Amino acid sequence: MIRLRYTPLERIPVGRPVNRIGYLANACRDKIVLDLGALDETAFQNKTGQGTWLHEEIAKVAEQVIGLDSSALIPADGLRTAANAVIRSGDINDIGPLLDATDITPDVIVAGELIEHLENPLEFLRGLRGIPRLRGKRFLFSTPNATAAHNCIIALSKRESTHHDHLCILSFKTLNTLLSRASYKNWVITPYYSAFDEMKQRNQGIRRKAVESGEIAINAIEFMFPLLSFGFVADTVI
Repeated sequence: MIRLRYTPLERIPVGRPVNRIGYLANACRDKIVLDLGALDETAFQNKTGQGTWLHEEIAKVAEQVIGLDSSALIPADGLRTAANAVIRSGDINDIGPLLDATDITPDVIVAGELIEHLENPLEFLRGLRGIPRLRGKRFLFSTPNATAAHNCIIALSKRESTHHDHLCILSFKTLNTLLSRASYKNWVITPYYSAFDEMKQRNQGIRRKAVESGEIAINAIEFMFPLLSFGFVADTVI
C-alpha cells in the first residue's frame, strides 16, 4: 500500500507510465469481468475495430464481459458487443440488480474513465464495498490526472482541456484520499500515457503527423515526469 503523510511537498513514489487500455485489458485476461461505464459513446461510434475502445479490447481476452452503462443507446434487452460480451442498461450506482439478473460473480471489476463523471466518487467507491458478492474481487479504475502535461502547457495560454461531462479531476494524492476514506486497504496507483486517438482520427496528412508528433513529445515528458501523465489507473481489492 502507498502511504502518504500529506505534507505539502512530499515526494510521491510513482512508477513509470503504462498504456491504459493494455494494462486494464491484461488484468482481465481469462477472467469474468464486470465493466462499469462500458459503452463510452464516442469510442463505440468512432473507434470500434481500432484498438481504442476499452470494452472491446477486454472482450478479446476475457472469458466473459458484462457491461453496465446508462446510455440511451443501449436497447432494453442489452447491446451484444461480442460473442462473450454484452452491455446492459442500468444505474452505475446501483449494480445489485444487474448482478442478480445475470447471476454472475465477476473476478474483476473495471471502471475505465468513469469516476470523474460521477456526482459522488467517494460514495461510489464505498458502495462497491457494500456488495457482498464483490468482496475480495480485484477492482481497477482509471481517471484523468489534474496535473497532466498537456493541460499544464495549454494553461499558459489561459485554456484547459477537460471534457464537458467531467464533474471532477483528480490527482495522485486525492486518489489516495478517496481510496483511504472508502476503507480500501491496499492499492497501487499507476500513471498512464496520453493517447490523442480522437484528434488523430479527425485529421489527415500533415495535420495528423503534427498530432502524432505532439503525442510523442508529450509521452516523452510523461516518461521523464510521471506525475505529468495523462491519468492514473488505481488497482485495488474490494
